[in-house]
Amino acid sequence: MAKIKALLSGYFLLLFLMVASVEIEGRIVSLLHSYDKPSFVRPSFNRIYDTSKYGILQLNNGLAKTPQMGWNSWNFFACDINETVIRETADALVLSGLADLGYVYLNIDDCWSSPARNLKGQLEPDPKTFPSGIKALADYVHVKGLQLGIYSDAGAFTCQVRPGSLFHENDDAKLFASWGVDYLKYDNCFNLGIDPKKRYPPMRDALNSTGRTIFYSLCEWGVDDPALWAGKVGNSWRTTDDINDSWASMTTIADLNDKWAAYAGPGGWNDPDMLEVGNGGMTYQEYRAHFSIWALMKAPLLIGCDIRNMTVETFEIVSNKEVIDINQDQLGVQGRKVQVSGPDGCRQIWAGPLSGHRLAVALWNRCAKASTITAHWETLGLQSSTSVAIRDLWQHKDVAEDAVSSFGARVDSHDCNLYIFSPRTEALSKI
Repeated sequence: MAKIKALLSGYFLLLFLMVASVEIEGRIVSLLHSYDKPSFVRPSFNRIYDTSKYGILQLNNGLAKTPQMGWNSWNFFACDINETVIRETADALVLSGLADLGYVYLNIDDCWSSPARNLKGQLEPDPKTFPSGIKALADYVHVKGLQLGIYSDAGAFTCQVRPGSLFHENDDAKLFASWGVDYLKYDNCFNLGIDPKKRYPPMRDALNSTGRTIFYSLCEWGVDDPALWAGKVGNSWRTTDDINDSWASMTTIADLNDKWAAYAGPGGWNDPDMLEVGNGGMTYQEYRAHFSIWALMKAPLLIGCDIRNMTVETFEIVSNKEVIDINQDQLGVQGRKVQVSGPDGCRQIWAGPLSGHRLAVALWNRCAKASTITAHWETLGLQSSTSVAIRDLWQHKDVAEDAVSSFGARVDSHDCNLYIFSPRTEALSKI
């Protein structure tokens, strides 16, 4: 009997040591894993601001540490573009001060090229609209401290039936690099039914082989869920169909892009398409909401109006540095929808962590009437006892010094109030 007790004691001791070893190892692994996360994304925040999918696939070409900012010709000009418009837009970006705020990419969309390749099989600018050529235009843009973007298609033709780059990737990439191009938007029309995961990487490889660092923007329209695979291919990827200048389009696209928040981060961003602010199809309040949510979602901020003739209201929106700073925050975590209430979920709270242990919080009223929207701390991943200082980014003023448990505000119909929440550091240490 004594031998049996001794054997059992030894067995239980061994079992205890094994369990303890596994537990300690698990804690060490968990601790090490936590250092891979942004400092503000603590365990209590993971369920709300999940970043677990980011970093699995990374292009790592040194670009897109923050979302790209600039201007694109399509939303306002469509095919009615020429080199004069591009030069005047470059001038306007600089003279308005927008370039100093970070709007540095000047991107020419479809219709810049001739209807067919030349006798050498090369793309060439349309001689009627770009008689000086793209290189001269790039030189003009570079002198002003800006960067030039060009457009092509991962298909036989572009969407406006100009020559595409499918099966011409190496030649076209070398040509773009020789012109001094800094950015390529790569579309999805006339794709011959070939899997996008096969069509988009060849241009990545071709661009990388030129020796020139070129931002690679995939415009696959979200057809094959590019957030799942495009991080190792490009610096941004369209998650949605084209936007149009309407409230219905903008809100639908915001919701679609929100699904992929966990996949975005420094080096690669979800792209819900370009800004429509200033094109006339929405109200001032709706444009302000559009800009607020795009900034919070870490979407590319590519102005899509004619900045040579901006209204005061349009300039006020796109030049709001406090809102831009949310978009360009170094932590690089995409904000997302965290709560809905009211009819059809029209009272919404969107939020995301920022560097310096702060939060960006948007109270977005998608209802037909003005409404009070209240954010409770649990919704934001904060303990209810946490004391928070709050700054309104559209009023440019502090609105609370030590809010506790919740914060609410009256928001006009289709408008969006945007805030920075700064929890007191002593409270954060307990999270």
